[in-house]
Amino acid sequence: NARRRRAPPPEDARSGVRAGRARKVSMRLELLGVSGPAWVQDLGRPGRMIEGIPPGGALVPEALVEANRAVGNRGGAPGIEAFGELIVAARGGDATLWWGEPVRLERDHVRRLPARGLTYLAVQGGLILPEVLGGHGLLVTAGLGGGGRPLRAGDGFDVGGFEGEERGHSWQASGPIRLVRGPDLGEEAWEVLVGTEWTVGSADRTGCRLVGGTVPGDGGLRATAPMVRGAIQVTPSGEPVVLGPDHPTTGGYPVVGVVIAADQGRLAGATRVRFTGIGVDEARRERARWRAWVGR
Repeated sequence: NARRRRAPPPEDARSGVRAGRARKVSMRLELLGVSGPAWVQDLGRPGRMIEGIPPGGALVPEALVEANRAVGNRGGAPGIEAFGELIVAARGGDATLWWGEPVRLERDHVRRLPARGLTYLAVQGGLILPEVLGGHGLLVTAGLGGGGRPLRAGDGFDVGGFEGEERGHSWQASGPIRLVRGPDLGEEAWEVLVGTEWTVGSADRTGCRLVGGTVPGDGGLRATAPMVRGAIQVTPSGEPVVLGPDHPTTGGYPVVGVVIAADQGRLAGATRVRFTGIGVDEARRERARWRAWVGR
């Protein structure tokens, strides 16, 4: 007999908060100090852009997945994306953490986790938060999910309930960042984009600016169209902007190329980049391989 498919937990129509099953709490992680931007992230909430909600998720999803798997969680369990030092304490039990390396935290002990640039804190068992519109992470631009705001000293999370995965190998990718050619502008603009070594300039979760050249364009706008993470828009000044996980879901600047899903995390963690073009079929194969690795 075919197994009956279990219905998902109910979702409150007003808040979008899904009531999950009760999870066994193993301990509580407290934040006693937060020195830079930090928030809860997971692998995002895909499928909501028709509602004007971008997918969000970790800037470098591969790093979050590897941190989670290092402590025995499934790859997409909620963790903390941090850009500075954290001071943490374990309440009610011992904790196993990953902060670029394994960290063992005994009950009621306090530990200073030094700044490492963009780093993911994973806790064995995962952080327990409500699921909001299909994800646990914070959409920073809207204050949606992840507790509704960036983290600060005094915040805390119950921990427990996320089962692990048997996936030991790391995601392997190197060389230039791969692009699919966009629908706008001409050959000259494309050649400048792939022929220039770019510096990653000002950046946030909405997107990053590329510095080091000017992409020739017409200086105008297009009809408003759907946007995706990795789309490279060309501003009227010729400066390219690469959309990040919290990107606007529509836009009118011309799109000269799109970073493939499998390389978006590499771009988010880079300071200087070069691009190379690939075909749509190859991009789809790489996306399928990447999704299989992250468990999506």
